[in-house]
Amino acid sequence: MLVDDHQTMLWGLHTLIDAERPRMAVAGTARTCAEALAGAAQLRPDVILLDLDLAGVSTVEFLPELLANGVSRALVLTAAHDPDLLDLAVRRGARGILHKEVTAEQVLKAIAKIHRGELWFDADTMERVFGQMLGWRRALRPEPPAEKHAALTARERAIVSAAVELSGSANHEVAQRLFISEHTLRNHLSSIYRKLDVPNRLGMYVYAIRHGLVQPDQAGRRHEGFNER
Repeated sequence: MLVDDHQTMLWGLHTLIDAERPRMAVAGTARTCAEALAGAAQLRPDVILLDLDLAGVSTVEFLPELLANGVSRALVLTAAHDPDLLDLAVRRGARGILHKEVTAEQVLKAIAKIHRGELWFDADTMERVFGQMLGWRRALRPEPPAEKHAALTARERAIVSAAVELSGSANHEVAQRLFISEHTLRNHLSSIYRKLDVPNRLGMYVYAIRHGLVQPDQAGRRHEGFNER
Protein backbone atom coordinates (compact mmCIF):
# COMPACT_ATOMS: atom_id res chain seq x y z
CA MET A 1 0.00 0.00 0.00
CA LEU A 2 1.28 3.45 -0.96
CA VAL A 3 0.80 6.39 1.41
CA ASP A 4 1.75 9.86 0.15
CA ASP A 5 -0.11 13.17 -0.16
CA HIS A 6 1.42 14.03 -3.56
CA GLN A 7 -0.61 12.64 -6.44
CA THR A 8 2.37 12.70 -8.81
CA MET A 9 4.48 10.65 -6.38
CA LEU A 10 1.65 8.15 -5.92
CA TRP A 11 1.26 7.80 -9.67
CA GLY A 12 5.00 7.28 -10.18
CA LEU A 13 5.29 4.67 -7.44
CA HIS A 14 2.11 2.92 -8.61
CA THR A 15 3.50 2.68 -12.15
CA LEU A 16 6.90 1.50 -10.95
CA ILE A 17 5.55 -1.24 -8.68
CA ASP A 18 2.77 -2.53 -10.92
CA ALA A 19 5.35 -2.94 -13.69
CA GLU A 20 6.85 -5.68 -11.50
CA ARG A 21 3.74 -7.89 -11.59
CA PRO A 22 3.36 -10.66 -10.58
CA ARG A 23 6.31 -10.26 -8.21
CA MET A 24 4.64 -7.29 -6.50
CA ALA A 25 1.58 -5.11 -7.01
CA VAL A 26 -0.09 -2.10 -5.40
CA ALA A 27 -2.86 -3.16 -3.02
CA GLY A 28 -4.13 0.36 -2.47
CA THR A 29 -3.21 4.02 -1.99
CA ALA A 30 -3.87 6.66 0.65
CA ARG A 31 -3.30 10.42 0.82
CA THR A 32 -4.33 11.06 4.44
CA CYS A 33 -3.72 9.35 7.76
CA ALA A 34 -7.39 8.41 8.00
CA GLU A 35 -7.26 6.74 4.58
CA ALA A 36 -4.01 4.99 5.50
CA LEU A 37 -5.42 3.60 8.76
CA ALA A 38 -8.58 2.37 7.05
CA GLY A 39 -6.60 0.84 4.18
CA ALA A 40 -4.14 -0.94 6.48
CA ALA A 41 -6.97 -2.48 8.49
CA GLN A 42 -9.02 -3.51 5.46
CA LEU A 43 -6.36 -4.50 2.93
CA ARG A 44 -3.72 -5.89 5.36
CA PRO A 45 -0.94 -5.20 2.81
CA ASP A 46 2.38 -7.01 3.16
CA VAL A 47 4.32 -3.73 2.91
CA ILE A 48 3.23 -0.15 3.57
CA LEU A 49 5.42 2.36 1.73
CA LEU A 50 4.73 5.70 3.36
CA ASP A 51 5.83 9.29 3.58
CA LEU A 52 6.35 10.71 7.06
CA ASP A 53 4.55 13.98 6.30
CA LEU A 54 0.99 14.01 4.98
CA ALA A 55 0.01 17.65 4.50
CA GLY A 56 1.70 18.61 7.74
CA VAL A 57 0.52 15.57 9.73
CA SER A 58 3.27 13.22 10.91
CA THR A 59 2.58 9.55 10.16
CA VAL A 60 5.11 8.60 12.84
CA GLU A 61 2.38 9.14 15.42
CA PHE A 62 0.18 6.59 13.64
CA LEU A 63 2.80 3.95 12.84
CA PRO A 64 1.92 1.49 15.64
CA GLU A 65 -1.76 1.69 14.65
CA LEU A 66 -0.91 1.20 10.97
CA LEU A 67 0.91 -2.00 11.87
CA ALA A 68 -1.72 -3.27 14.30
CA ASN A 69 -3.09 -5.79 11.78
CA GLY A 70 -0.09 -8.01 12.54
CA VAL A 71 0.74 -8.52 8.86
CA SER A 72 2.00 -5.24 7.43
CA ARG A 73 5.59 -4.03 7.57
CA ALA A 74 6.41 -0.36 7.17
CA LEU A 75 8.99 1.09 4.78
CA VAL A 76 9.44 4.85 5.04
CA LEU A 77 10.03 6.86 1.85
CA THR A 78 10.72 10.43 2.86
CA ALA A 79 12.45 13.67 1.98
CA ALA A 80 13.17 14.27 5.67
CA HIS A 81 16.74 13.94 6.95
CA ASP A 82 16.12 14.77 10.63
CA PRO A 83 17.85 11.91 12.50
CA ASP A 84 15.60 12.27 15.56
CA LEU A 85 12.47 11.88 13.42
CA LEU A 86 13.89 8.92 11.51
CA ASP A 87 15.04 7.22 14.72
CA LEU A 88 11.57 7.68 16.19
CA ALA A 89 10.05 6.06 13.10
CA VAL A 90 12.32 3.04 13.60
CA ARG A 91 11.45 2.76 17.28
CA ARG A 92 7.77 2.87 16.40
CA GLY A 93 8.00 0.01 13.97
CA ALA A 94 9.48 1.06 10.63
CA ARG A 95 11.50 -1.78 9.09
CA GLY A 96 13.37 0.46 6.67
CA ILE A 97 14.01 4.04 5.58
CA LEU A 98 14.46 5.32 2.03
CA HIS A 99 15.13 8.90 1.00
CA LYS A 100 13.23 10.20 -2.00
CA GLU A 101 16.38 10.77 -4.00
CA VAL A 102 17.08 7.03 -4.25
CA THR A 103 16.81 5.20 -7.56
CA ALA A 104 13.79 3.22 -8.71
CA GLU A 105 15.87 0.06 -8.46
CA GLN A 106 16.63 0.75 -4.79
CA VAL A 107 12.93 1.29 -4.05
CA LEU A 108 12.04 -2.09 -5.55
CA LYS A 109 14.94 -3.83 -3.83
CA ALA A 110 14.00 -2.35 -0.44
CA ILE A 111 10.34 -3.40 -0.82
CA ALA A 112 11.40 -6.95 -1.62
CA LYS A 113 13.75 -7.09 1.37
CA ILE A 114 11.15 -5.73 3.78
CA HIS A 115 8.66 -8.29 2.48
CA ARG A 116 11.18 -11.06 3.20
CA GLY A 117 11.45 -9.92 6.82
CA GLU A 118 14.74 -8.08 6.42
CA LEU A 119 15.66 -4.51 7.33
CA TRP A 120 16.71 -1.59 5.14
CA PHE A 121 18.65 1.13 6.94
CA ASP A 122 21.72 3.11 6.00
CA ALA A 123 24.77 2.53 8.18
CA ASP A 124 24.38 5.74 10.23
CA THR A 125 20.77 5.04 11.17
CA MET A 126 21.48 1.45 12.09
CA GLU A 127 24.45 2.29 14.32
CA ARG A 128 22.63 5.21 15.92
CA VAL A 129 19.35 3.45 16.75
CA PHE A 130 20.62 0.02 17.67
CA GLY A 131 23.66 1.50 19.38
CA GLN A 132 21.27 3.42 21.61
CA MET A 133 19.33 0.25 22.34
CA LEU A 134 22.51 -1.58 23.27
CA GLY A 135 23.55 1.39 25.39
CA TRP A 136 20.31 1.19 27.34
CA ARG A 137 20.91 -2.50 28.00
CA ARG A 138 24.46 -1.82 29.11
CA ALA A 139 23.21 0.87 31.50
CA LEU A 140 21.06 -1.74 33.19
CA ARG A 141 23.83 -4.29 33.69
CA PRO A 142 27.63 -4.44 34.01
CA GLU A 143 30.00 -4.28 31.06
CA PRO A 144 30.09 -7.69 29.36
CA PRO A 145 32.96 -9.73 30.79
CA ALA A 146 36.02 -10.58 28.73
CA GLU A 147 35.14 -14.22 29.22
CA LYS A 148 32.38 -13.82 26.64
CA HIS A 149 34.90 -12.97 23.95
CA ALA A 150 37.34 -15.61 25.13
CA ALA A 151 34.60 -18.22 24.85
CA LEU A 152 34.42 -17.74 21.08
CA THR A 153 36.47 -20.18 19.06
CA ALA A 154 38.70 -18.99 16.22
CA ARG A 155 36.11 -20.32 13.75
CA GLU A 156 33.32 -18.43 15.50
CA ARG A 157 35.35 -15.21 15.40
CA ALA A 158 35.84 -15.70 11.65
CA ILE A 159 32.10 -16.16 11.25
CA VAL A 160 31.39 -12.96 13.20
CA SER A 161 33.81 -11.06 10.93
CA ALA A 162 32.27 -12.48 7.75
CA ALA A 163 28.71 -11.82 8.94
CA VAL A 164 29.57 -8.18 9.71
CA GLU A 165 31.36 -7.66 6.39
CA LEU A 166 28.42 -9.24 4.53
CA SER A 167 25.73 -7.67 6.70
CA GLY A 168 23.43 -7.15 3.72
CA SER A 169 23.68 -10.78 2.59
CA ALA A 170 21.60 -13.84 3.35
CA ASN A 171 22.96 -16.72 5.40
CA HIS A 172 23.63 -18.89 2.36
CA GLU A 173 25.86 -16.15 0.89
CA VAL A 174 27.86 -15.89 4.13
CA ALA A 175 28.17 -19.68 4.17
CA GLN A 176 29.51 -19.66 0.61
CA ARG A 177 32.15 -17.09 1.57
CA LEU A 178 33.25 -19.36 4.45
CA PHE A 179 33.10 -22.56 2.34
CA ILE A 180 30.65 -24.22 4.73
CA SER A 181 27.03 -25.33 4.42
CA GLU A 182 24.19 -23.05 5.50
CA HIS A 183 23.21 -25.65 8.11
CA THR A 184 26.72 -25.56 9.61
CA LEU A 185 26.64 -21.77 9.61
CA ARG A 186 23.33 -21.73 11.48
CA ASN A 187 24.75 -24.07 14.13
CA HIS A 188 27.77 -21.79 14.60
CA LEU A 189 25.53 -18.70 14.77
CA SER A 190 23.35 -20.30 17.44
CA SER A 191 26.46 -20.94 19.53
CA ILE A 192 27.70 -17.37 19.00
CA TYR A 193 24.32 -15.86 19.96
CA ARG A 194 24.31 -17.90 23.16
CA LYS A 195 27.85 -16.95 24.13
CA LEU A 196 27.39 -13.23 23.42
CA ASP A 197 23.82 -13.11 24.76
CA VAL A 198 22.36 -11.60 21.58
CA PRO A 199 19.09 -12.61 19.87
CA ASN A 200 20.03 -12.66 16.17
CA ARG A 201 22.45 -11.46 13.45
CA LEU A 202 21.46 -7.85 13.96
CA GLY A 203 22.21 -8.05 17.66
CA MET A 204 25.51 -9.78 16.90
CA TYR A 205 26.39 -7.04 14.39
CA VAL A 206 25.76 -4.24 16.90
CA TYR A 207 27.62 -6.11 19.64
CA ALA A 208 30.61 -6.79 17.38
CA ILE A 209 30.91 -3.14 16.35
CA ARG A 210 30.47 -1.76 19.83
CA HIS A 211 32.87 -4.18 21.52
CA GLY A 212 35.63 -4.38 18.94
CA LEU A 213 35.15 -7.95 17.74
CA VAL A 214 35.80 -6.78 14.17
CA GLN A 215 38.23 -4.33 12.64
CA PRO A 216 36.86 -0.91 11.59
CA ASP A 217 37.57 -1.53 7.90
CA GLN A 218 35.40 -4.66 7.99
CA ALA A 219 32.47 -2.72 9.41
CA GLY A 220 33.02 -0.02 6.82
CA ARG A 221 32.40 -2.46 3.97
CA ARG A 222 28.89 -3.38 5.14
CA HIS A 223 25.94 -3.18 2.76
CA GLU A 224 23.02 -0.73 2.96
CA GLY A 225 20.37 -3.39 3.45
CA PHE A 226 20.69 -5.52 6.54
CA ASN A 227 19.64 -9.20 6.52
CA GLU A 228 17.95 -9.83 9.85
CA ARG A 229 17.90 -13.61 9.58
